[in-house]
Amino acid sequence: MALTPQDVGRIAHLARLELSPTEGPVMLAQLNGFFTIVEQMSAVDTRGVEPLYTPLSAVQAVQLRLRDDLVSETNEREANQRSAPAVEDGLFLVPKVIE
Repeated sequence: MALTPQDVGRIAHLARLELSPTEGPVMLAQLNGFFTIVEQMSAVDTRGVEPLYTPLSAVQAVQLRLRDDLVSETNEREANQRSAPAVEDGLFLVPKVIE
């Protein structure tokens, strides 16, 4: 999946980034390079490979140190939302940014 200069311009617009004429081609090359790596990784057959919860578990046995799942903080939602310009049903309301 190769991006075009128009794709980079649209992404920059949605992210509210201003790219100079020299930055556009550099960003295009970097993004296409990223997608090339993702495609290479997707092509690897990983059937039968156990997922690792830490990279160290590939070379040695690792015991996870888990803590009890206890509430450590009280609900401060109302206090945290007091300064918000718009709240509804406990949720922050924000303007639509994706066209």
